[in-house]
Amino acid sequence: MKTAVQFSEILEAPRYLPCVSLIMPFDPKMGLKKELDYKLKIAADKIERELMLNFPSEKVIPVFKKLQHALLNLNYYTHKKSIAIFISPLVEKIYYLDIVVDEKIIIDESFEIRDLIYSKKQIHKYLLAVLSNKEVKIFIGNTTHFIKVTSNVPDHIDAYKKDSHEKVANFTDENKRKEILLDKFMRHTDNGLSLLLQAYKLPLFIMGTAKTVGHFKSITHNTKSIIDSVSGNFEEKSEAELLDIMSPYVADWKKVMQINLLKQIDDCYGNKKLAIGINDVWKAAFQKRGRLLIVEKNYVFPADHTDHPDIIFKREDNLKNAFYIKDAVDDVIEKVLSSGGDVEFVDEGNLNKFDKIVLLEYY
Repeated sequence: MKTAVQFSEILEAPRYLPCVSLIMPFDPKMGLKKELDYKLKIAADKIERELMLNFPSEKVIPVFKKLQHALLNLNYYTHKKSIAIFISPLVEKIYYLDIVVDEKIIIDESFEIRDLIYSKKQIHKYLLAVLSNKEVKIFIGNTTHFIKVTSNVPDHIDAYKKDSHEKVANFTDENKRKEILLDKFMRHTDNGLSLLLQAYKLPLFIMGTAKTVGHFKSITHNTKSIIDSVSGNFEEKSEAELLDIMSPYVADWKKVMQINLLKQIDDCYGNKKLAIGINDVWKAAFQKRGRLLIVEKNYVFPADHTDHPDIIFKREDNLKNAFYIKDAVDDVIEKVLSSGGDVEFVDEGNLNKFDKIVLLEYY
């Protein structure tokens, strides 16, 4: 039986110097082909200079020819956001990815698929819902500004007054009427937030008086998306003032993201859309079910093949198999990225109860 050769086997097996990794933004639909070609030429020239400085010409020429061939055959009709090109005397691989990256050039003895993840741009975006007993304002925020967004439900309580007045016409208690009206307003607000969270999948913060925030938390279906709440009256605050108030809450963005990722894991676990542990993750990734891979940093898993390509088992040192998988985690990363998914790393210990690796599947 012919055994399928995996990413780690090709790129980590006997080393043939030099190895070149070129990771860079590549979004033809957003820019002119001439501009992209110019940026690629600049990157290629830089690679050629570094190769010539560090390796003899007889080793440089075949590698640089492969790089030129790869650049000449790029797909400018892709709808992806970036590319990763891996070149060695024996390898020429191109990946079109849905992740946003910073440009990175690596010339080394081997390839690291994880460099793709380390090159991802850390986009500091979050949803902020400013609540009051009259209206709700929703923003997408980052470190410098807010953009106000609208949902498909009214953002002011007045829109519900007529309907609620008819339903509680027999109530003489004005406070009871206001309570019912506020509850209706909050539930519709929560429905609108649900749709926004499905579209953006961003961390959510909420602001408002303790009473308003408490009411919202008691009825919301989006508890798992809420990173934190800020108590106070922010009804008259400007966007600049809101940005200043939020600064300390998003200063440690790594912590915000890890909390958000763990909440996403919890949500998928409840919906039975979560593969847990390397064996289940491998199978789901092989079947292209992976939306988001979350793995602890430095986690590696040497593995051996079975007769079934979607099943692996832990590598035993006493087995003499030349075509073992040096790191199944790297191969899973490659499978998820190449099928349009995303990958995130978390600190060691965060996924102890999930065997260090999980794959969030498509709904």
